Amino acid sequence: MFNTLLRITYDGTNYSGFQIQENAYTVQEALEYALRIIYKQPVRIIGAGRTDAGVHARGQAAAFTAPFQIADEKLPQALNALLPPDLVITGALQVEKGFHPRFDARRKLYSYTLDRAHFPQVMKRLYSWHLPDRLNLDIMREAALLFEGNHDFKFFQAAGSHVVETKRTLYQVDIKDCSQEQLLVLYFAGSGFLYRMVRLITGTLIRAGREKLGLPEIKEALNGSNAAAAGPTAPAWGLCLEKVIYDHDY
Repeated sequence: MFNTLLRITYDGTNYSGFQIQENAYTVQEALEYALRIIYKQPVRIIGAGRTDAGVHARGQAAAFTAPFQIADEKLPQALNALLPPDLVITGALQVEKGFHPRFDARRKLYSYTLDRAHFPQVMKRLYSWHLPDRLNLDIMREAALLFEGNHDFKFFQAAGSHVVETKRTLYQVDIKDCSQEQLLVLYFAGSGFLYRMVRLITGTLIRAGREKLGLPEIKEALNGSNAAAAGPTAPAWGLCLEKVIYDHDY
């Protein structure tokens, strides 16, 4: 049996998230359909992250065990010929037995894009949240620094999560003002993320930027004493999984 890692990019607009589910079309379902045709038997794929409905990915990773080997340079072409145009395999690599795309990931990078134009930019509407409100970027950057480091993010996960351990490490929370494109892009690099954690932190930072939430309140949310300071949850379509990083730079 051969263990293969795929690098994947997709527009999440038409998918109900990555993970397979009943009565909904998902990225995993589309991938497993194509793999079944190629290998002529069911193949189960495991993703590095379970992106929600409408969330995009430039650098998702997923792995599967195959009954026979196909050359790394040929597999993406074979899969892309069977996949819809909004889902593309950008790379394939044989990895060691026992490799797990989620548990072996050392770092994940997400971005969240805000459309800052006065009127919504039509060509960016599926990939950004239109938010023309006045924002204090200096305060937002101060607030972003509070999230860096190891914290208990229990107030920054959505209902429905069954995760018991809610401590995570954020290595960097950066805010890039792309004024020429009238965009504001928030970047989050961390060891792992809870359910809707990035979208909740984004909503918190926006409240801080609107000067409707103080830095002391955010500190209270991070130390577990003020759940009301977290959120709201930013819309899914502004979020993108940029990259999953492994020790051996797969």
